[in-house]
Amino acid sequence: MFKFIFRYFHDIEIAVESIVSNKLKSMLTALGIIFGVAAVIAMLAIGKGAKQEIMEQMKMVGVNNILINPIIPDKSSSSEEGEKEQKKFSRGLNMLDVDAIHETLPSVKRISPEISFNSIAMLNGVKYTAKLVGVSNDYFYLYNLPLVSGAIFNNYQEENGIQVCIIGANIRAKFFSKVDPIGQYIKFNGIWLKVIGVLQKTTVSLTGFEEKGVNVYNDNIYIPIQTMLLRFQNRALVNTKMVSEASSNIMVFGGGPGGPGGMARVVVSSSDANTDVETNYNQLDRIVVQVNETEQLNPSTEILSRMLTRRHTGVKDFEITVPELLLKQQQRTKDIFNIVLGAIASISLIVGGIGIMNIMFASVMERIKEIGTRMAIGAKKMDIVVQFLSEAVLISVTGGFIGVFLGVIMAKLIEQIAGIMTIVSFFSVFIAFGVSAAVGVIFGYSPAKRASEKDPIESLRYE
Repeated sequence: MFKFIFRYFHDIEIAVESIVSNKLKSMLTALGIIFGVAAVIAMLAIGKGAKQEIMEQMKMVGVNNILINPIIPDKSSSSEEGEKEQKKFSRGLNMLDVDAIHETLPSVKRISPEISFNSIAMLNGVKYTAKLVGVSNDYFYLYNLPLVSGAIFNNYQEENGIQVCIIGANIRAKFFSKVDPIGQYIKFNGIWLKVIGVLQKTTVSLTGFEEKGVNVYNDNIYIPIQTMLLRFQNRALVNTKMVSEASSNIMVFGGGPGGPGGMARVVVSSSDANTDVETNYNQLDRIVVQVNETEQLNPSTEILSRMLTRRHTGVKDFEITVPELLLKQQQRTKDIFNIVLGAIASISLIVGGIGIMNIMFASVMERIKEIGTRMAIGAKKMDIVVQFLSEAVLISVTGGFIGVFLGVIMAKLIEQIAGIMTIVSFFSVFIAFGVSAAVGVIFGYSPAKRASEKDPIESLRYE
């Protein structure tokens, strides 16, 4: 190897002298390679960043999770035909649904109900808008929520609705920046809660999934689901009260149980139906179900849909979503987009290579006399090939170095300006630089071969 380099060192030296003596031409020749390499690195960095972001989002939405959200009917959405039909009664999502799912579906690994609402957290005169979320212990495993201190709810706290809570990172920073929050109390909506745990801070964005019940947890306060139902909010009681009030307006015809046939017919006024439409009658805001295997997501979703429709007396007042499948679909779309962008960026490398070939062919024509002189004093064909090939490779490799540097800068600028996560990997740098070197060899060999085939006598006579 060293013998080969030493044998052709003079030819490489001549190539370097030629590049240095024609700096502007060499730089213009390398521009295609520079921008091609930079574009490839920037595009691969965007693709890598998008993939990493999707992976982080998948961790946050939970692996193999199924979200069951209520559909709150709006009065304006009801049609005249629908108003004429007898309204079916549904209790909405409730704790009985959670028990039924857990007992009926064998593929269920974990399940957690969820009730949430926004209000004011307060301590020592300091107020902060936060979200109170009632959940079971499974919730923290469903969404991979690690604690930095403290512990999750114990069985006694869960079953008896004890006033304890686990707070997000922003809540801790707002109220307990100088003290250990474990064992301290915080007031939410007029009720004191004892802090028993603090969640780890998360910075992952989940734009587009908030309406699916997936959010960043820093501003949340978590309490046992029974605490929520006993101390804060239980729409099932409100719903029952509404039904009781509506029953006072029921008109009974016939003999009742003692009358003919022992049957009674009831009529409910339309105003009662409208009141029910405008009210969120769901006891729960969400049910999160985790299945054992990814392959069980689709069949489990179908079973859940049929089971809940039956339990809700045929009323489709719920929506089932699988965030993981949505994210994977989004990832596939981004992958296709990144492949297209990468292919477009790679075209710049090919154009740059064609530019090198074009300039090298022109250089051969300009230096025919030099070629003839070298061959006349003893240079072999291989010397001429090495000289011109080295010149092409040096231009492309130098352009590759500059392109790598420019590509890293572009990736960082895109992250800062556009807010898109970018990750420059060693693999992308290696691929882009390797391709730039290969372009120099591939597109430089033909002009070098053409130069070595020149007849020395004809070259010396060339004007």
